[in-house]
Amino acid sequence: MHLENDPDSRDVPQAPLDPGIEQRIADAAEHRRSIADWFGATFGSEWTEIPRTGTQRDRARLTLEAMRSGARYISAAQLPDDGDGGRRGGIDLLVRTEDGYVPVLIARHKTTDPGQGARVSPIETPLPEFAATDRTRKVRPQPRDQMRLAHAVRLLQACGMDAGDRYGGAIGVDADVVVWHDLRNPNWPGGRTALTEYEARFGDRRAVAEAAAQRAEPLAQPSRINECRGCPWWPTCEAQLRENRDVSLVVRGEDAAVLRDQGVSTVDELAAMPLSRADELNLTGVRNTDAVLQAKAWLQDVPLVRRVRELDVPRGDVEVDVDMESYADAGAYLWGCWLSGADIGWPRGYRAFATWDPLPSDDEGRSFAEFWAWFTEVRRYAFERGLSFRAYCYNELAENRWMLASAERFAGKPGVPTVAEVREFISSAEWVDLFQIVRDQFLCPRGKGLKVIAPSAGFAWRDPEASGENSMRWYRDAVGLGGGEIDETQRERLLTYNEDDVRATWVIRNWMTDRAPAEIPHAEDL
Repeated sequence: MHLENDPDSRDVPQAPLDPGIEQRIADAAEHRRSIADWFGATFGSEWTEIPRTGTQRDRARLTLEAMRSGARYISAAQLPDDGDGGRRGGIDLLVRTEDGYVPVLIARHKTTDPGQGARVSPIETPLPEFAATDRTRKVRPQPRDQMRLAHAVRLLQACGMDAGDRYGGAIGVDADVVVWHDLRNPNWPGGRTALTEYEARFGDRRAVAEAAAQRAEPLAQPSRINECRGCPWWPTCEAQLRENRDVSLVVRGEDAAVLRDQGVSTVDELAAMPLSRADELNLTGVRNTDAVLQAKAWLQDVPLVRRVRELDVPRGDVEVDVDMESYADAGAYLWGCWLSGADIGWPRGYRAFATWDPLPSDDEGRSFAEFWAWFTEVRRYAFERGLSFRAYCYNELAENRWMLASAERFAGKPGVPTVAEVREFISSAEWVDLFQIVRDQFLCPRGKGLKVIAPSAGFAWRDPEASGENSMRWYRDAVGLGGGEIDETQRERLLTYNEDDVRATWVIRNWMTDRAPAEIPHAEDL
């Protein structure tokens, strides 16, 4: 917010938009377009769409005219600026109630989870008066959604077209219901409501922007958080942080603020703190002693540090590395496996189970069933020969999520396991999360991701652009999403990428067992 409003930053070069973020923006626009087309076909003359071309002023005028004429549903609304309030913005959908208009956003993420208590209305009746409590869904926490809705409510109030400030709706990636958020519900930390939280955040942003525009003393300084990776201003902030040796380079988010409040602003000051005083730091995102050791490692440019003298990795006579590829929340299109260890008469090496039908698709159930059948047969063959079995992944949250979701969504289809079968396996000692082992036994100043750790073990991906974000783009081309041409070469690219992912976990495991103790310094060595 500061840099965008600082006159001295207008000519500062910015980083190009990350391809993965660019693709997510395009996917979100395509999702909104498809929902708008469905609404237009469903509601006919009750549906008004504001042209997406033209100036904001012209689009705001058309939106206001539509509201004044009593349009039932208004798509792609651009709300009038509120003048001295400093607010501007739009909303995907406005719906008219007896009292005025209520905002509804269309998001390409999930808005609910299994549970109960969410207030929803059918997508065919996207109005708060049709909402009822759903016994099968709970609201998925999406703070940004609520902030966007609160912003739209204030803009509607400013032009006198609001239906009160209580409700705002959200249509998620499944597009089957509208989830209604009560913006006055005190369900935020400290008993705050979404509206009070929004007002505080908006006040902060406006103050920062005004100070920057007036070249006054800056009210915001750079501090590294997770979102910095995709920010176009990151090169500017990173240079300043490195010049100042800022503490957020080794601890992120709120922990950096906590340390500054305690007079620890630089990596050097943190590294100089005796470990015996680490308990005084009161950090939440990282262990206190780890923060000090990470600062020491950063100063010595050490990418990994052992927490323990002897590394311990559970091994099996027969081993399978598993990596799943999904496309956002649409589904899991590829299950890749690397079989190694004792010879059980099965071909060792890479095996892939994929569907190239655009997701979501029932064929996803077929590929998952084939993966599970192969996987359980390997386990059975090992057991029958008196051999121990282990399967490995890197961060089990993703694989567990899609195994359970696939078992639930495709229940009853040939070869699909029950949810109970999946739960029994993922809770067993046979399923090993290598990410957790790395986290527990190493300090990782540069991060714990697979792409960060594997190079220390001597592994390199064959594709120079290998990343989860880029795989999203490759997948679109591989299946021709959005009406594009199917590119068979991108399917091969995805298979190669997935094979390298499972080979990477295999290499890391062998490296930890054989060479890492001699190659990686222990914490006491710092």
